[in-house]
Amino acid sequence: MDVRTRNNVTVTGREDGPTVLLAHGFGCDQNLWRLVVPALAERFRVVLFDYVGSGKSDLSAWSEPRYSRLEGYAQDVLDVCAELELREVVLVGHSVSAMVAVLAANREPARFAKLVLLTPSPRYLDDGDYRGGFSRADIDELLDSLDANYLGWSGAMAPVIMGNPERPELGEELKDSFCRTDPAIARVFAQATFLSDNRADLPTVAVPTAVLQCAEDAIAPPEVGRYVHERIADSVLVTLDATGHCPQLSAPEATAAAITAFAAG
Repeated sequence: MDVRTRNNVTVTGREDGPTVLLAHGFGCDQNLWRLVVPALAERFRVVLFDYVGSGKSDLSAWSEPRYSRLEGYAQDVLDVCAELELREVVLVGHSVSAMVAVLAANREPARFAKLVLLTPSPRYLDDGDYRGGFSRADIDELLDSLDANYLGWSGAMAPVIMGNPERPELGEELKDSFCRTDPAIARVFAQATFLSDNRADLPTVAVPTAVLQCAEDAIAPPEVGRYVHERIADSVLVTLDATGHCPQLSAPEATAAAITAFAAG
């Protein structure tokens, strides 16, 4: 199957510019990057895509064995890079895609010039001295709620993930994005996201990396961003003046500026 069709690949910006590849998070699609794309397109060739099972991807290509682990999503990233013959890529991964980016870069480091990990978390579950922000009971309750009433779960969780309660339209947009995803596919992606543990993958990253975190984030709190930064050698840690887990929507100017500064630096 043609990867461009399978993953709904779109390309914009400067044809002669460095390539920035934007990878979306759980329950989202490339549309959630739309507010940062115009600024990035002024200097870069911007490549966007939807993971199989998300957005306008070809749902017939989805299979549970492949997409029940984050490695399946990393393969989507590498497939897009191979199809477009991309080299020296600046890969920007939001949320769970930050760890997908780590997996992709560890598998094919020569493909990537830099990584930008936006609101990353290598493990959402608390584990001994490690604080991911969630207990196993929290995650079990989240997954059970998703199973029982996906639309209700979407309505309850989207405002929490988005933050910014004074701007309810942001939470509403994220809820709508969740609701466009097939519930069975969302359940598999959610389990892969919230039960993953990629802490051991961080020290092996050999690509220059920036960790972008928000000043307040209920899903990936600042101490998690610091953990990622401390375990990726020579990485840069940037704390955005932003609230919530999706700064590309809540603070697009600051997010685009931080990506541009690192990608062009």
